[in-house]
Amino acid sequence: MITKESVLEALSNVQEPDLGKDLVTLNMISDIAIDGKNISFTVILTTPACPLKEMIERACVTAIHHLVDKEANVTVHMTANVTNNRKDNKAVLPGVKNIIVVASGKGGVGKSTVAVNLAIGLSKEGAKVGLLDADIYGPSIPIMMGLREERPKMTDVNGKNMIVPMERYGIKVMSIGLLIDEKQAVIWRGPMASSAIKQFITDVYWGELDYLVIDMPPGTGDVHLTLVQTVPVTGALIVSTPQAVAAADARKAIMMFRQAQINVPVLGIVENMAYFTPAELPENKYYLFGKGGARQMAEQFDLPFLGEIPIVQSIREGGDKGIPATVDDEQVAMGAFTALAQAVARNVAMRNANMEPTKILEIVG
Repeated sequence: MITKESVLEALSNVQEPDLGKDLVTLNMISDIAIDGKNISFTVILTTPACPLKEMIERACVTAIHHLVDKEANVTVHMTANVTNNRKDNKAVLPGVKNIIVVASGKGGVGKSTVAVNLAIGLSKEGAKVGLLDADIYGPSIPIMMGLREERPKMTDVNGKNMIVPMERYGIKVMSIGLLIDEKQAVIWRGPMASSAIKQFITDVYWGELDYLVIDMPPGTGDVHLTLVQTVPVTGALIVSTPQAVAAADARKAIMMFRQAQINVPVLGIVENMAYFTPAELPENKYYLFGKGGARQMAEQFDLPFLGEIPIVQSIREGGDKGIPATVDDEQVAMGAFTALAQAVARNVAMRNANMEPTKILEIVG
């Protein structure tokens, strides 16, 4: 006789590789149903972008066959409930589970390209995703998302007028570029830019999101400080290119987030424009700007290296046309950004399981 207890006991031998505990202890098993030798249950993953789902499914089936009944017919349903570790009062962005900032030490490293394709990549894996363009002085998200000359609408939320973010490619999008003429320069002092960022966070109706990806301005400055003082940032993704000068500036971004008064976890480093791959020779890699600079930096700071994004013509063309590479299904780019989305989601889950809760920071001075 197969029982629910015997199934749970068997599954208690299946480890979640990233979190280092078994599925039963982590409350990841639900809906166990037994009908003779037919066994079915659901595994609740920490993110729909989990790259280990097939491995976990196979381990579950193997555990049942070895420890319960080798002739059992096992059906494993895989679902996901994205984790969060917010312990603030959730007065700001109450429906957002995780806030990921995409930052760089300098401009021109493709930070916005990474942010756009990361957001879409997470969405294509099944997550609810928003994308906020916090680059006040150089907003490029409207062009890259195909939202030029479009304007968001307003809605009433509990008696308060709020901006409704635009929706494109399955994600919610907001940018200063959606509110002003793209030919108009944004000439604001720091306090005005900081005020705009606060408004995009508090006056935009983001709703329920698993991940809000925020494309930060290059460098370190007012907007970065305003953001960590306004919302509990889950973690930062640092974008660099292979050149020594880019890596040196990326180090400054890492050190900013690691300062004691800021203390935002760095989820990892991604190397953009890592190598050139011609469309007609997809297996070839030409390291035009050097090799391994970001990987060495990740090792130096004991941070995850989240992957290399190649120089592919379709990535540049997609950004200019408003059809990002992750939408266009160009294979080389798709593979790189899908792997990045899975790696980021995986590191967010580990961060939520193993680190202190996210919180809004109080910075004096």
